[in-house]
Amino acid sequence: MTVTPLGIPRRLLEFTLDGEPVRAPEGATILDACRAAGKDVPTLCEGDTLTPKNACRVCVVEVEGARTLVPACSRKAEPGMEVRTGTERARHARKVVLELLASSVDLSTTPRAAEWIKEYEAKPDRFGPDAARVDEEPRVDNDLYVRDYGKCILCYKCVDACGDQWQNSFAISVAGRGFDARIAVEHDGPLTESACVYCGNCVEVCPTGALSFKSEFDMRAAGTWNESAQTRTTTVCAYCGVGCNLTLHVQDNEIVKVSSPHDNPVTHGNLCIKGRFGYQHVQNRD
Repeated sequence: MTVTPLGIPRRLLEFTLDGEPVRAPEGATILDACRAAGKDVPTLCEGDTLTPKNACRVCVVEVEGARTLVPACSRKAEPGMEVRTGTERARHARKVVLELLASSVDLSTTPRAAEWIKEYEAKPDRFGPDAARVDEEPRVDNDLYVRDYGKCILCYKCVDACGDQWQNSFAISVAGRGFDARIAVEHDGPLTESACVYCGNCVEVCPTGALSFKSEFDMRAAGTWNESAQTRTTTVCAYCGVGCNLTLHVQDNEIVKVSSPHDNPVTHGNLCIKGRFGYQHVQNRD
């Protein structure tokens, strides 16, 4: 009989969330508690498989006694704290952040971005046509995935996934400083001349579509990409004996991309090049 260790249970902390008493496990973040309570706090740079970077500042909330707004994605819940998620100050901060992001990069493929811009009445156009904007052509230098830095919000999730948090390839880093900061590989060259191993784990965590499957990029360009018409089937990768889980995204009887469940104890959302991109043989009908 297999016995699953339960581990040491975490004690519960009690604090106030928007005037209501709540409980959260010790070590949980404010964002974790908000989600458990059914409160929709927007976030872009937070990922459930990575350590929070506090980069986008869309999830800021107000904590009683704190001088500044705090990022809910990384601030740990503390006993007795009083948190307010929908104050005028917090909503205004989110509005300004969304305006600045939407005025500088393309958020058209960012899930829920249009919804949040409407909810917070953000007006990215108010900065005028001369606002600094990242207008860069997508980089298509390989057959697996595309880098479209015109959609990049510098959340650093790809850097962390490629670096010491998961892949340890360190092919991706931040080049430049200040307004010139950008995501790049060595010497900002082609992906094919970098240390990239094409695991696609950076694509998995990208929140804006700045990194995407070439199949998805081509279908979007052709106007045929339709997520609502896609089915998702989770299976086990057949390439080796590790047992990685794959989620196949299928549209019109064709696999259009592959992801991996983030709650899987084997992969935690990560795959190798074979699992992520080696699916073409499945639909080879020759």
